[in-house]
Amino acid sequence: MAIAPLDLAEVKTRQQSTWASGDYSAIGALVVPVAEALADAADLRAGTTVLDVASGSGNAALAAARLGAVVTGIDYVPALLDRGRERAAAERLGIDFRHGDAEDIPFPDESFDAAVSVLGSMFAPDHRRAAAELVRVTRPGGTIALASWTPDGFVGAMFRTIASRVPPPAGLASPTLWGTEEHLDELFGPEVAWTHKRRTFTFRFTSPEAFVESFAEYYGPTVKALEAAGSARDALAGELRELAHSWNRLEQPGPIAVPSAYLESVGLRR
Repeated sequence: MAIAPLDLAEVKTRQQSTWASGDYSAIGALVVPVAEALADAADLRAGTTVLDVASGSGNAALAAARLGAVVTGIDYVPALLDRGRERAAAERLGIDFRHGDAEDIPFPDESFDAAVSVLGSMFAPDHRRAAAELVRVTRPGGTIALASWTPDGFVGAMFRTIASRVPPPAGLASPTLWGTEEHLDELFGPEVAWTHKRRTFTFRFTSPEAFVESFAEYYGPTVKALEAAGSARDALAGELRELAHSWNRLEQPGPIAVPSAYLESVGLRR
């Protein structure tokens, strides 16, 4: 029996619904250090124009604005854009948050001195199109900077655990491929000269149960996966608790510290 071709537009519609579920800003607040580290590694300059793609609640946009950059952030989830605006207003940072898609960035060619994406563009279903858009809107000589979860880290293991119960659409490329140097080289080709650094972010919770409760309430992919699991919901939740327990680097009972690898990639747009 022939397998129907993958409908990326349909996938994107479902993904948008997924990221609008829960409240990603609560999880985004945990990973602020990833954005701060990337902004520093990219050496973003005061007065230059920076685009934060798939901004979520604005972690990278805020990090760039604190360095004095002129920042625009785009995302396709209105509630997250509103949260980003709230955060920028609280810090008195003039960030322009707009509705926009990582695969169809609403700006002309070579509009920005730098384009950044923290755990964002990696989730676009059409990897090549998302990469091409990052290149298109960045001026030659400008910077493209990415932070992406790796396949072999904790988040990669979490996605595989979820997929064992709720398989993704057949033929859909894993977002964690963006966390490999080889995939980025293939996507961006000779147009970007990369410097990569493997880094680790540590999730901290009071217990494995608290980790699952938080991700089940706030992290869209987990929210939707647990809903889709149906009668296997409890089994999936148990597997996620066990996963957090097995990755915990603390030996004593109680709070957990779960290291998750990500790839920090800073590129020169040729």
